[in-house]
Amino acid sequence: MTPNLARRPDPGEHVPYYAPYVQLVPDGDVLATLAAQIGETVSLLDGLAAERAAHRYAPGKWSLRQVVGHVADAERVFAYRALAFARGDRGELPGFDENAYAEASPSVERPLAEAVADLAAVRGATLSLFRALAPEAWSRRGVANGNPITVRALAWIIAGHERHHVGVLRERYLERGGPG
Repeated sequence: MTPNLARRPDPGEHVPYYAPYVQLVPDGDVLATLAAQIGETVSLLDGLAAERAAHRYAPGKWSLRQVVGHVADAERVFAYRALAFARGDRGELPGFDENAYAEASPSVERPLAEAVADLAAVRGATLSLFRALAPEAWSRRGVANGNPITVRALAWIIAGHERHHVGVLRERYLERGGPG
């Protein structure tokens, strides 16, 4: 196993904003978690009715399919940051406006099955990237959106971010109503 991937990132590896995501990830090898959780997410969303995919639990909130698109987009951004920092890029990377991305995303109208397949493909690419990193790359750090972060922390944040949004999907989209 690549060094330190079973140990939760130290608070100094990321800003406090990301701590809730990191805390959602179970102890153990984060790569194993990333590999397992995408299957759970796909199973949760597989076969939902089209009406359910368009459901918004409140006015102004994203639709279920937009949440799926957001998780895929955020993972792309986090994985790019990990790639850049793992390769020694010293340039500061920008933040991104998640709401602007969600509104501009094709997930607004895309069939849910396509959005879920896209998320699974993104996860496959993320895992391929992480599995190929040299051991020393995991401790490299960079600055994104004005905040220092390590490559290792980004892997845990990706896992926690998905876990957070799957929890939101379960609680606000799938269990408490919505059509389908």
